[in-house]
Amino acid sequence: MKQFFSLICAAAVTAGAAAAQDVGLGAEIYARYCATCHGAQADGRGPMAPVLVLQPPDLTGLTSRNDGVFPVKRVVMRIDGREPLVSHGSPMPVYGDFFEGEELSLKTESGQPILTSPAVVDLVAYLQGLQK
Repeated sequence: MKQFFSLICAAAVTAGAAAAQDVGLGAEIYARYCATCHGAQADGRGPMAPVLVLQPPDLTGLTSRNDGVFPVKRVVMRIDGREPLVSHGSPMPVYGDFFEGEELSLKTESGQPILTSPAVVDLVAYLQGLQK
């Protein structure tokens, strides 16, 4: 009985984590906060790209540029501001304050969990779906 209860709890936790990844919401967040620089197709050719000193990367190639593994930890830390960036001339603004909220756990490429907001979880799910 104890093993059965453990399996039910594990299934509930897994289902909750999967439900938290809303690709549609991630697409909306991307369109609002990211497309201006990274482009509607996430190819790095947004309308602001020509005037930026550092060009935004093609987000559809994150996996291919990381030996075939989507860099969850790096993406999360870049979006929510945990990765140190210089204040002027940085490749990306810090959006951590915009995406605050209850913390959810994502599994990184190494298998370790990383906590971040639901908005970042949704955005990561959307970006993962764009990979070539």
